[in-house]
Amino acid sequence: MADKKELRIGLIGYGFMGRTHTNAYKRLGDFFPELKHKPVLKVVCARNKERLQAFADQWGYESIETDWRAVVARDDVDAIDICTPNNMHAEIAIAAAEAGKMILCEKPLARTVAEAQPMVDAVEKAGVPNTVYYNYRRVPAVTLAKQLIDDGKLGKIFHYRANFLQDWTISPELPQGGEGLWRLDNDAAGSGVTGDLLAHCIDTAMWLNGGIKDVSAMTETFIKERVHTGTGEVQKVGIDDACIFHCHFDNGSLGLFESTRYARGHKALYTFEINGEHASIKWNLHDLSRLEYFDHRDESIERGWRSIHVTDGDQPYMDKWWVPGLSIGYEHSFVHQVADFFKSIEDGTPCSPTFKEAQETQKVCEAVLNSAKSKSWQETGVDW
Repeated sequence: MADKKELRIGLIGYGFMGRTHTNAYKRLGDFFPELKHKPVLKVVCARNKERLQAFADQWGYESIETDWRAVVARDDVDAIDICTPNNMHAEIAIAAAEAGKMILCEKPLARTVAEAQPMVDAVEKAGVPNTVYYNYRRVPAVTLAKQLIDDGKLGKIFHYRANFLQDWTISPELPQGGEGLWRLDNDAAGSGVTGDLLAHCIDTAMWLNGGIKDVSAMTETFIKERVHTGTGEVQKVGIDDACIFHCHFDNGSLGLFESTRYARGHKALYTFEINGEHASIKWNLHDLSRLEYFDHRDESIERGWRSIHVTDGDQPYMDKWWVPGLSIGYEHSFVHQVADFFKSIEDGTPCSPTFKEAQETQKVCEAVLNSAKSKSWQETGVDW
């Protein structure tokens, strides 16, 4: 890698996503040696200096900062990677764009469409490469689903259904807010399962099946009050604990989506199924290397669901990893996203989803929340 051009990373945030992104940078050169750039872990930023230094030492960052503005201002940083709570995305991204930095941002892009728009405007005005980590697109089986759909294997699409189920917030004793539980604080997160979980489902759905035209939704907050970590006081809970919505896609198909953090027994069950005139496909995050496929054009005596084990070298991304039959996992989707971002820099092409594309997902999320509040159908305004 000695002859490769350095791309110097400034990571802001060292939590769960900070680890997944850093792991991706560290594995990139080993498995994508053809890339012309190599990531350099230049600086990581967070507020707790002691834990920050421990993170930097463990993962190999050259330096630390406790103010994100200092990271953006550094001349030895080329790309800003945003792994903060949602309420900080906009300010950091806009400043980074104005400083001419490349930007990789965790999802969702922002808390609202209005908050996302200046982010889109900033990266477009600055002309800086940008992407948002909707990483499930880069699971090889999901990418294969995209290929099958684009090749016309399913024919006309009739139905798209997806769910994302968890169970970690059921206890009423769980507080809201703070470093570990900001996803339960509406001010920090912007919404509950809609922005955190359904945003993934929506991005994947529109990538696979096209734009979502309108939605009808309902949400529920099962525990109305929780102690806030910051104040120690009992406060109203502003996020949605569960959400169900149905929709029309631009191609005429119907969609059904469900997400909750109150599905006992499910830690991270993300599934989707797509039904077309010729064939159907379905995928499950708990068995992420398999794509289930049913083709009605098969002979009747052998017609049935087949399980495609996505590990062969001619399947998406798999030529980079092991031998056929040996699976990869969740963390590899981030390696693939970083690899695609680096490749896009070399090609001068956008790395999807860009900020502009992620804003379209934001539009659907907002329409879902507005529909639930008004108990009415809502147009999304999506331009996909």
